[in-house]
Amino acid sequence: MAFLCLSDFQAYAKGHLPKSTWEFIEGGADECITRDENISAYKKIHLRPHFLRDVSVIDTRTTIQGSEISFPVCIGPTAFHCLCWPDGEQSTAKAAQAMNICYITSTFSTCSYEDIVASAPNGLRWFQLYIQKDRQMTKKLIQKAEALGYKALVLTVDVPALGNRLQDNRNKFSLPESIKMKNFNVDVEENSESLLPVSKIDSSASWKDIAWLRSITQMPIILKGILTKEDAELAINYNVQGILVSNHGGRQLDTVPATIDALAEVVNAVQGRIEVYLDGGIRTGTDVLKALALGARCIFLGRPILWGLTYKGEEGVQQLLNLLKKEFHRSMALTGCRSISEINQDLVQFSKL
Repeated sequence: MAFLCLSDFQAYAKGHLPKSTWEFIEGGADECITRDENISAYKKIHLRPHFLRDVSVIDTRTTIQGSEISFPVCIGPTAFHCLCWPDGEQSTAKAAQAMNICYITSTFSTCSYEDIVASAPNGLRWFQLYIQKDRQMTKKLIQKAEALGYKALVLTVDVPALGNRLQDNRNKFSLPESIKMKNFNVDVEENSESLLPVSKIDSSASWKDIAWLRSITQMPIILKGILTKEDAELAINYNVQGILVSNHGGRQLDTVPATIDALAEVVNAVQGRIEVYLDGGIRTGTDVLKALALGARCIFLGRPILWGLTYKGEEGVQQLLNLLKKEFHRSMALTGCRSISEINQDLVQFSKL
């Protein structure tokens, strides 16, 4: 089957996943305004290409937190990969290793962290964390990840409560009995009414917990979910090593800005002191280019990875990533960028519509 764009993978996944699973993956909060604007916002940004630049050789490599990646697209943390493919996160990790990019493993992985690492021992992995009410469990998860060679701790900050996901509520979504939360000492059945351990996330977590996290790990700390200059400045004050501009794929608070629209505010506040990344709405190579032009160090993919996984596991994820890499390479050539360092704000202008 010849897939020519990311939406081809999306169409395949929609046709092959159970309805409730598909709606869990694709769903957003409330009216899904933010979810949809994450994608549509890119269409309001126009490119300003530069020509006669000799683009016969193009280098897509960059670094994040000092580690080299083959191009500035990595895999963001999404839960429950075994819903899409039997080997779940193990297949995702293998694809990331093969592509030489970073994979952020979710707290709510359906494969054990040990199995994920064993399946792709040379891959670059970061660990995504929700602070749990059980702080000892939280500490154990962090220290297990660090011992297994995870290179950064990505703290999700935008889930003090679960967003109002109407389709999941209508479907009474829960995991099939065959799929377990391998990294928690709880059974699926105990939590089926509350989307599993989400109910165990600590809503009392605050900025003071950054110091606590630093006291129990040497991993650099990345904050995922920052959308404003005020929070970006606080992140700097609390000495974190990175910010992932994210609105949780529009699944948390509806009507917050699209991430690409929030990016410039955060980048301007940070002033190059720490690395800034972005997720949400990336569907083409030109989207990646626009995000980098506006100051993102790299972008992280969420839903599209699950589409690729549904299609053909590790191979499907690799196909999707290679397609996006080819699109990004082409967009660099067509705008006169020979390396990542040549991508800057001069490449973009915002529509006056």
